[in-house]
Amino acid sequence: MTSLLQILLLILDIAWFIMIVHIVMSWLINFQVLNLRQPVVSQIWYGLERLLQPIYDPIRRILPATGGLDLAPLVALIGIYALRIILINNAAAFY
Repeated sequence: MTSLLQILLLILDIAWFIMIVHIVMSWLINFQVLNLRQPVVSQIWYGLERLLQPIYDPIRRILPATGGLDLAPLVALIGIYALRIILINNAAAFY
């Protein structure tokens, strides 16, 4: 059962990493460091968008409109971190 806990934590770590990459990439695109006309950048960006859209859309429906500021990634990161804390605090249930 310990391996199940480790697998769940690994999945949460991978999701955390993908979201951080998406956030940093969005900043780099907005500050024109990266250009979406480059094929590799475009493929990575749209791949991350398609991967994270099912996570962000329900959060965006709940959050109030904040203009140009998207808080869905922040809420998702906090949610992943909260799930990680819950799993670690209840690790005894996996033994």
